[in-house]
Amino acid sequence: MTGFLELHSAAVAQLEAAATLEAIEAVRVEFWGRKGKLALASKEFGKLTPEERARSGKLLNEYKQAFEQLYEFRKARLDAAALDARLESEWLDLTAPAPGVRPGSLHPVTQVQKELEDLFVSLGFAIMDGPEVETEHYNFDALNIPSHHPARDMQDTFWLRDGRLLRTHTSPVQVRALEKFGPPLKMIAPGRVFRNEEVDASHEHTFYQLEGMMVDRDVSVAHLIYFMKTLLSAVFHRDVTIRLRPGYFPFVEPGFELDIQCLICGGSGCPVCKHSGWVELLPCGLVNPEVLRYSGVDPKEWNGFAFGLGLTRLVMMRYAIDDIRLLMSGDLRFLNQF
Repeated sequence: MTGFLELHSAAVAQLEAAATLEAIEAVRVEFWGRKGKLALASKEFGKLTPEERARSGKLLNEYKQAFEQLYEFRKARLDAAALDARLESEWLDLTAPAPGVRPGSLHPVTQVQKELEDLFVSLGFAIMDGPEVETEHYNFDALNIPSHHPARDMQDTFWLRDGRLLRTHTSPVQVRALEKFGPPLKMIAPGRVFRNEEVDASHEHTFYQLEGMMVDRDVSVAHLIYFMKTLLSAVFHRDVTIRLRPGYFPFVEPGFELDIQCLICGGSGCPVCKHSGWVELLPCGLVNPEVLRYSGVDPKEWNGFAFGLGLTRLVMMRYAIDDIRLLMSGDLRFLNQF
């Protein structure tokens, strides 16, 4: 039994002196492994009397339990120390500025939006804003799109559990602005919109529009065409080929589609224009009298025009971007070009 005590004392001393995980494991194997010193010593029990064997076995178990407790304690301490050392050596201050001068820039959509805002402010328009989470009333009903109207199928909507929705266009701002300010009114409403569409080179589920409206007395299609030509000349800084064709939109009557000849392919056809040579850019028309009534405006006294500009597509045309997904990708290699 004296030999057991000496071996146990040596094992404890070496375990306490071990400074690494590998070292304490080596101590465990040396003394308590299958061929360890204390394990081999237990094989001498056969030479002892039954009473001595019982006492020696009990004592050996106590030594083993004490060793295992100390081993686990030392292992936990060394594990913690190793983790602290690793965290210290690999620590990175994410708040530290990057080396060198790296000036930022505005997103191309933001750049064009600001240019259009400046243009329309110079023309006497006010800039309005509205919620991105809308009610069914403002997104559809007040725009002459009741629940049974087939036009709802034209806009795949993200519905929320509380009955509200992610707005599918910026047109709700028209109704809100008329309700709040009344006519005469000239306004634009740039903003983000959402549609549950399959993403491809020319479609995204999240994109940007710029809504515009003018309500006054004796507003005609001629006013609409004037402002649209002024808009396109300011954006592209050159002559562009456009066409105005009849289009159906419940909130305007008559309604038009203003298309621009694709600036990516020059009209020859590509994935952006769906190989048609034209890009739908500017749905527009005279405000439907029903929309004026929903907004509390007498259509016998007031009339106006409205348009909905695809701001994201306009940016694609201006910078010859052939895939709309690049604008939402967050790829700095792409964005640094602007």
